[in-house]
Amino acid sequence: MRIYWSCRSHLVSTPVLLQISRSRVFDSTSRQLSNSAFLRSQDVKKEDGQDTDEDDWTNVTSTIERLTRRKLLSNPAHPLSILTDIIFSKFPEQEYTRAHFPDPRVSVYENFESLNITPDHVSRSKTDTYYLNKHKVLRTHTSAHQVESFRDYTTPGFLIAADVYRRDEIDRTHYPAFHQMEGGRWWSPQGMSSIEEFVSKINEDTAKIPVSEIKIIDDTLPFHDGNPKQDGQHPEVCIAVANHLKRSLEMVVGGIFENIVQGDASTSKEPLQIRWIDATFPFTSPSWEMEVYWQGDWLELFGCGVTQQRVFDRAGYPERVGWAFGLGLERLAMVLFGIPDIRLFWSEDPRFVEQFTPGVVSSFKPFSKYPGTYRDLAFWLKDGATPEQFHDNDLMDVVREVAGDLVENVSLIDKFTHPKTKRNSLCYRVVFQSMERTLQNDEINILQNNIRDSLMKKFGIELR
Repeated sequence: MRIYWSCRSHLVSTPVLLQISRSRVFDSTSRQLSNSAFLRSQDVKKEDGQDTDEDDWTNVTSTIERLTRRKLLSNPAHPLSILTDIIFSKFPEQEYTRAHFPDPRVSVYENFESLNITPDHVSRSKTDTYYLNKHKVLRTHTSAHQVESFRDYTTPGFLIAADVYRRDEIDRTHYPAFHQMEGGRWWSPQGMSSIEEFVSKINEDTAKIPVSEIKIIDDTLPFHDGNPKQDGQHPEVCIAVANHLKRSLEMVVGGIFENIVQGDASTSKEPLQIRWIDATFPFTSPSWEMEVYWQGDWLELFGCGVTQQRVFDRAGYPERVGWAFGLGLERLAMVLFGIPDIRLFWSEDPRFVEQFTPGVVSSFKPFSKYPGTYRDLAFWLKDGATPEQFHDNDLMDVVREVAGDLVENVSLIDKFTHPKTKRNSLCYRVVFQSMERTLQNDEINILQNNIRDSLMKKFGIELR
């Protein structure tokens, strides 16, 4: 179950409890902050000096460690940098700080607890997240920097683009390292005499945003029982913040697709449409997703919403209200640039980046096409072990560590239980294909044998 931006989620948001003394933004239904142990965790600070202290939580492989040093966004001709620059350019620099977080190592508190992700949530498991140790992880989302950004910048808004890491499957659209963009905006009622004055200020800021000419489908209400405002928050304030958020992202999407190269025969000529859909995230409420109709299909772009008040509490500004959004860059770049395989973003072949120009969205031109081949990997689990006890992501990490980006896809193709011994067997198909050269059978066989040996040593399986 995912809880991150740009992904569907069925989580129920943690209710927000607010003090009535904070400001008149909140009505008389406000309640006192809970003294629960979970809320007290907001006082936890970064655990410095523990990045390299390994323990029984450590699961970062050498392959993943190498990826943390690649810094793809530092190349202005890389498609991810081009897309980032286009989006950044749509937000006024005097209002939005371009935040820079080059180190993907963050504390468990920053990545989870500061965002209301409870200790028992599945996203915190070792099968989903790369742990440096019990206290530190490789950030799984740029939201790990929300509290810090709302706290530290003098501008009312911020933008972040950075690499993030998750243990995941192997196929053309999934990779253990990818990139996200995060944005946030806040307002404070301090110095204002009434709710009406505060709402008017937010609405004035909204009126300054250019109105997009794209067709907008929005059947969602500002908030309702299935997508509620936060406890105690004034409804008119919530509506004003939501309107500013939606207008901002509609403007951004129009700007992104305006940058598609004109005259490209592959580019859709039909009018651009977007639609808003109710969503749920632990750190916003109410929340939405935006989808754009592009080349015959609905493409999910942004996850967003009104920022949970606990985020501002932890930033040290409980009187503020605001919004936040998140966007997966690879997903959108693959569509806009026509890139068929996510591994290409990490290619070190100069023929990939050299075909792109900073500031221009152009169609990817394949520089090679080499045939792929597959090998099947069948094995018995330990006596008494069930298929549910063997996690796919553990196998994926072994495959990546041995074969790196020479593997295009890994999929489970068969399960079998022996009728007499009751032992369980799994069979995975590993598809080998390089994006840059032809793989020889002898080379593939060596890789396959090394994968088999690594699985035996690590998990005690018996090959079939």
